[in-house]
Amino acid sequence: MLMFVLRCLFVSSVVVFIKTSAVQGSKRCEFPAIYNFGDSNSDTGAISAAFTGLHPPNGENFLGSLSGRACDGRLIIDFITEELKVPYLSAYLNSVGSNYRHGANFATGGSSILPGGYSPFHLGLQISQFIQFKSRTKVLFYQHSVNNRTTPSFKSSIPRPHDFCSALYTFDIGQNDLAYGFQHTSEEQVRESIPNILKKFSEAVQQLYIERARVFWIHNTGPIGCLPFNFLSYKSKQGNLDANGCVKPQNEIAQEFNRQLKDHVFQLRRKLTLAKFTYVDVYKAKYQLVSNAKKLGFINPLKFCCGSYHGYQITCGKKSTENETFYGNACKSPSQLVSWDGIHYSQAANLLIAKQILSGAFSDPSVAIEQACF
Repeated sequence: MLMFVLRCLFVSSVVVFIKTSAVQGSKRCEFPAIYNFGDSNSDTGAISAAFTGLHPPNGENFLGSLSGRACDGRLIIDFITEELKVPYLSAYLNSVGSNYRHGANFATGGSSILPGGYSPFHLGLQISQFIQFKSRTKVLFYQHSVNNRTTPSFKSSIPRPHDFCSALYTFDIGQNDLAYGFQHTSEEQVRESIPNILKKFSEAVQQLYIERARVFWIHNTGPIGCLPFNFLSYKSKQGNLDANGCVKPQNEIAQEFNRQLKDHVFQLRRKLTLAKFTYVDVYKAKYQLVSNAKKLGFINPLKFCCGSYHGYQITCGKKSTENETFYGNACKSPSQLVSWDGIHYSQAANLLIAKQILSGAFSDPSVAIEQACF
């Protein structure tokens, strides 16, 4: 236990005092693990394990029905793990075939920062799950090291205690706080709720800091008004659409959320002096993709591949016949579409977005993800 504490203190000291100028472009952070918190944009199987499995054609281009992803293939978090040469993250709630040596994913589809909304797995609960996960795996690791009561394969599937303080902690959450508000309250009420939402977000980050988390990679929320589902369900389209067909009032509120989120990240940076924070402008990366969709080889960004919201709300993976029309099959070429199911992005879109944000081009400070610890 003493060695664990000493090693974490050493890692924290390195994060604070190492000179950026000496390492930029020459060294990579050796993140031994990634711990992710979020919603369906980065859920790799939690909602599927907790409730009902995501049915085909979800995952058709990656792990098939076992992918647990609301996508035809990989998510941005998957491309993050590939970039950092870490295995794909097992969902914390997935009890079958999971390996947590190199991190865990606490993101769950439908989750929000505030309690309530679409899912019971709000950010505060995800943080509590992480704290329990860290505590229990640490006990197991030391217990089985002393007593040698397990097979090597068991011990190699749980985290090493000293890796928690040098891991990367990633966030992609907040979209559902806005979406739920748009569906159940007014746009002005959603705007007014932002300070309270972000207060809870800051509290969650500070809890992780107490647990010796030191490197944070924080995505802002995307252009929610550009999701095909929101475009189709928005009733007051007259004068409220931009040049791309996106719902302007919703995007404006998302941008206000992001402005305040960035301020909170700066405040956390000043307060938590042993930590490193990278704020990632995913909104800008996604909106540029929507704006340049046709130039990038996509068709209309407001079209989607799987499911239907044109008169019938039929989610991807559900099969139904309405008015003699069968719904349930995906389009033949999901790689030509920005949206997979009207709410989530396709693998092809996620890949292009990941390439943009992982380079540091949309980050503050402007660092690539492999140098986020410096």
